[in-house]
Amino acid sequence: MNNTHRTLLEGIDFPVIGMVHLKPLPGAYGFGGSLEAVCAAALEDARALIDGGIDALMVENYGDVPFRKAMTEPHTTAAMTAIALELRRLTTKPIGINVLRNDPRAALGIAAAVGAQMIRVNVHTGAMLTDQGVIEGDAHNTLAYRRMLGTGALILADVHVKHAAPLAPIPIEVAAADAAERGCADALIVTGSRTGSGANIDEIARVRNAVSAPVLVGSGVTADTIGSLRGLCDGVIVGSWLKVDGNAHAAVDRERVERIVAAAREG
Repeated sequence: MNNTHRTLLEGIDFPVIGMVHLKPLPGAYGFGGSLEAVCAAALEDARALIDGGIDALMVENYGDVPFRKAMTEPHTTAAMTAIALELRRLTTKPIGINVLRNDPRAALGIAAAVGAQMIRVNVHTGAMLTDQGVIEGDAHNTLAYRRMLGTGALILADVHVKHAAPLAPIPIEVAAADAAERGCADALIVTGSRTGSGANIDEIARVRNAVSAPVLVGSGVTADTIGSLRGLCDGVIVGSWLKVDGNAHAAVDRERVERIVAAAREG
């Protein structure tokens, strides 16, 4: 087992990043009519994550199905910025931003405005066939925009992201090397095929052996699996398992957060 981890967040050996899944925002199909209610739910989830000992937060417009492929509307960016600012006032823990389905420019803009430490990009390099159609990575313009904004937000790039398939049968380790070396991603994320599905152990190993950047597992992590993952990757992003009964659409369950954090520290 490899107990030497590559550093993603300074001072945190094996970060456990908890998802703050936002309810539908203004303009989304399922929006309930009150941005204040969306913000209140996000703050409640964040408090449960923080009180449970989570290392960092990742804010995502999870409720905005069906997602736009890219170029989210200004009102989505504005709403996420408003909520992220409230989360920043709540905690000094690192915060990440993911704007679905694939809008790294909006994520960087929010990160710059609120002082977030990282963004997640589902398709940073290459091209993926998704439920929104074909999405192409745009690493050049993403990095150029980050430089222009002057933000130090890290780019966490998915490799063969969930709910998608590569247009050509490119081995995952080759895609990972391209994302890190040619896309200049700061860290890579390996997931299963869908939300809540576990990542393939062989694929995690192949990605980690192909790059020197930190490698995170971004789906299907549980209190039962996180201990073994410590020897395979450099951190995890956890969402649905932390919710009541493991339901991705439910509220965060603080007891589950405590369980997974304790299991991560024991590994």
